[in-house]
Amino acid sequence: MSIYRHEHKVSKAQRIQLLGQKPLIIWLTGLSGSGKSTLAGLLEEKLFAAGIKTYLLDGDNVRFGLNKDLGFSEGDRKENMRRIAEVAKLMVDAGLVVITAFISPFKIERELVRRLVEQDEFIEVFVDTPLEICEQRDPKGLYQKVRAGELQHFTGIDSPYEEPVNPEILCKTENRSPEECVIQMLDFLLPRIQSV
Repeated sequence: MSIYRHEHKVSKAQRIQLLGQKPLIIWLTGLSGSGKSTLAGLLEEKLFAAGIKTYLLDGDNVRFGLNKDLGFSEGDRKENMRRIAEVAKLMVDAGLVVITAFISPFKIERELVRRLVEQDEFIEVFVDTPLEICEQRDPKGLYQKVRAGELQHFTGIDSPYEEPVNPEILCKTENRSPEECVIQMLDFLLPRIQSV
């Protein structure tokens, strides 16, 4: 193999100093309909308003470009996560705060992302919403399709979701507004991001 790592003269530490923030991956995980995308969008708005340099990677959006060649088989879903993890790692290396909103149902995949960056650069946010609430919301009509037999291998129904055991942030959305959840996240995140 003729691939060699090329060392650049501008370091991650220099980019962090220039941007004046600690880079992070803020990884929102939860069932479809749990509110991940809503929370990620609101969080990005608040961080951006606070002068934080951010980028939001959303599950559906990356499938229009970076991952448009992938389906929803187990292998494709793993590759989807692998690619997103590598992109998020590059963004952290650039000094950004990366917010992601992906079901990411398997603990091993989330741990893979955690291992790609420094220990304190990965923040797991479990958007904890009961399945019955997600089904009631059903913003994309996916649960309805699953129950009608039109979709298979759907997380939470006929494909497992492994809940995070010790997430850095636990957002219970059943009885809390998105705004309340984002305030909870900001209270945890801002001191860390601004600690540079």
